[in-house]
Amino acid sequence: MEYKGRSADSFNFKRITYEKRDLRAIVTFNRPEVYNAVNGDMLVELNAAFQDAAWDDDVRVLILTGAGERAFCTGADVKEQAEEFVDKPNTYWKWMGLFIECHEKLRNIGKPTIARLNGMVVGGGNEFNMSCDLAVAADDIIIKQVGAARGSVAAAGATQFLPLIVGDRRAREILFLCEDIPAAKALDWGLVNEVVPRSELDAAVDRLADKLINKLPECFRYTKQQLNYWRDMSWHQTIGHARDWLSIHNRAPEVAEGMQAFVEKRPVDYAKARRDLA
Repeated sequence: MEYKGRSADSFNFKRITYEKRDLRAIVTFNRPEVYNAVNGDMLVELNAAFQDAAWDDDVRVLILTGAGERAFCTGADVKEQAEEFVDKPNTYWKWMGLFIECHEKLRNIGKPTIARLNGMVVGGGNEFNMSCDLAVAADDIIIKQVGAARGSVAAAGATQFLPLIVGDRRAREILFLCEDIPAAKALDWGLVNEVVPRSELDAAVDRLADKLINKLPECFRYTKQQLNYWRDMSWHQTIGHARDWLSIHNRAPEVAEGMQAFVEKRPVDYAKARRDLA
């Protein structure tokens, strides 16, 4: 069957880079000036790259990483969110659809995926990490969820998957406290599979990719499908509701205060958010 959809070759990628070599597809978040934060245009490009990698039989493993050394991905672009989505639930609903599609394509690509964690892994960036099968981290990175402190809810992967990966109590700690998780703790808790010195990150990812490439692709695909069962069940029972609730919640005063505080580089005025809500 010949695929009739739009191929990655027809895209002029600007917010990601997409490379295929040595049986690998390498997708890189490419907005280092904003710590590889995800905006709507990037989601469109990610969807195209993931679709292409899924359909290309010469791709045996996908590696997801970030440009530069400071960030893997820091989740949604809060400046875009503050300017385009606050008090605009219909617009946010459309953006959330792209975000959901992106994670579903990544998780259901039918091939092994590796998160190459080269820097900060924050918010939705950690949801991209968890949507990959395996993760290798540089020893100086941190992982962090920030929704409860920034006017959002990590309901596009983190609330569904963290209890499965790290256990219920640790998931609550991560989501409630919004504190840094150093690489060593992330390894101990099972958020990553391997931690190496930064200078050895590429070699470690290549070793893991080679091991995955040397497996039978059809058997691997079905093994992955079976492993995805609990994630898929949790995801599909919650994500539609989360999309609608988050869209409507964009009208809440605490969202505006959390987003604006981030843009203005100041602490959140939690008292003001509570007063406005009352």
